[in-house]
Amino acid sequence: MKRPTLEAVAARAGVSRATVSRVVNGQLTVTPQIRDAVMRAVDELGYVPNSAARSLVTQRTDSVALVVSEPPTRVFSEDPMFSTVIRSASLELEAADRQVVLMLAGSPKSHARIERYVAGGHVDGVMLISMHGADPLPAALARMGVPVVSYGRPAVPVPLPYVDNDNVGGAEKAVRHLLDSGRRRIATIAGPQDMIGGQDRLTGYRDALRDSDRRSIVAVGDFTRQSGAVAMRHLLQDDPHLDAVFVANDLMAIGALQALRQAGRRVPDDVAVVGFDDIEAARYTEPPLTTIRHPVSEQAAAMVRLLLGLLRGGPATPVVLPTELVVRESA
Repeated sequence: MKRPTLEAVAARAGVSRATVSRVVNGQLTVTPQIRDAVMRAVDELGYVPNSAARSLVTQRTDSVALVVSEPPTRVFSEDPMFSTVIRSASLELEAADRQVVLMLAGSPKSHARIERYVAGGHVDGVMLISMHGADPLPAALARMGVPVVSYGRPAVPVPLPYVDNDNVGGAEKAVRHLLDSGRRRIATIAGPQDMIGGQDRLTGYRDALRDSDRRSIVAVGDFTRQSGAVAMRHLLQDDPHLDAVFVANDLMAIGALQALRQAGRRVPDDVAVVGFDDIEAARYTEPPLTTIRHPVSEQAAAMVRLLLGLLRGGPATPVVLPTELVVRESA
């Protein structure tokens, strides 16, 4: 069956081909009556616009790149946060009739491929997730002039609009909860210090302890479960009398719980544990994990809305979402 053409729609609606093109491409220089007539003809004929031709006219692809600066194993199997972000961003883009292009930037080769793809005009904008301080991609994209937003405040010296959660305030809530429950030797397993999330949660921990005149006891992980277990073992070796630990994400906290159990420490009797993120698994740890909830889905959706606003010429105003303490049995 032959595909309906723009000319056939024009003939059915009784208007010119140029008028049909303006309606299909979303231009506002057509009266509502003519627009309705064209859209009726489109529906009756089953006309589907040629996306390549439309892109030449509108200079838009209606596609957005979602770039994750992590290796595939971390994105697809280790950290559930990424699947939540990808799903939520995709749903928000689908509601806006946009297509998401998922791209992984875990190596220099993949960085070069992404730069070529974006420079080729295949997407209207870019959303960056899990950036590290030495990441060259934001600066490269900024030079291209393509609209870019970041999931999380960027750690790179490039001014990018972003959507983040209150990492400092959330960490302070966690540590104050431990202080209020009578804990005296409170350690932390911090996240990687080349990421703003890791830096800010360590800052919140230190701010809360400074207010209470207690010293910091710090180990650093990389937001993985294994690194949390290793860091917890080091903390116990360095300070066997610690009675609480704030862990900068739930995956590391799950690793810390495992290390405490192996060391014969009871949670929360001997050592209280508070995580950060409130991933689904936090409810099912032994004991269930007290944690800081931040709205991952809402943050991803807000990131999409910020980018779509930029594409319409809107402001590049950063967004910071609140966090809340979720008390369970680990602290």
